[in-house]
Amino acid sequence: MDFSKTLQINEIFCSIQGESSRAGMPCIFIRLQGCNLRCKSCDTVYAQEFSDSKPISFSKIISEVKKYNVQYILFTGGEPLSQIDCTELMKYFCDEGYLVSVETNGSISLENVDKRIVRIMDLKCPSSRVSEFNNYYNISFLTKKDEVKFVIENREDFEWAKENCLKYNLKNTVGTVLFSPSFGLLEPSLLAKWILEDAPEVRMQLQLHKYIWAPDKRRV
Repeated sequence: MDFSKTLQINEIFCSIQGESSRAGMPCIFIRLQGCNLRCKSCDTVYAQEFSDSKPISFSKIISEVKKYNVQYILFTGGEPLSQIDCTELMKYFCDEGYLVSVETNGSISLENVDKRIVRIMDLKCPSSRVSEFNNYYNISFLTKKDEVKFVIENREDFEWAKENCLKYNLKNTVGTVLFSPSFGLLEPSLLAKWILEDAPEVRMQLQLHKYIWAPDKRRV
């Protein structure tokens, strides 16, 4: 591997994983800069524009990661797969024995993502205003170790998410289907009520870090 290759990095830090089936686990976050979408409820607007960061070499990223005594790494963004060399670095960390996950907005092909990596893929609901960019062919690359996430703002999103769970047989395709209330826009208790009434095979999640720390606090 060419360790002089670079990625546009927003931040690298260690914290508690706030989402997914591994919520609560200590995790090293590698947040890449730049995103190809502009979701209505994006909570990392500061990571959208490529011009807001400088390139960092693979060797420097690896050095930063090794400062922490944690074996779980999450590549997030922005949209990490917007930077093609990201998949090579993710593979390196798998080879080194790390558990590696990637959070992706689902619009970019997963074909070249190493099969050892846990893919946490969004399917964007109508309220996101970017649902037309969902790449449904990506579902064919997912396995039982992977996860699909729906961020839900209202009842329309909830019904849409249920329909797509059935249409793409997600309960038998991935290990976990996540329904997450859009923070500040849908009361968690209301989503919990809908799930209990009508979607018992999904897993509700909250953005745990927003309850541990201030909702807009960075590097957590």
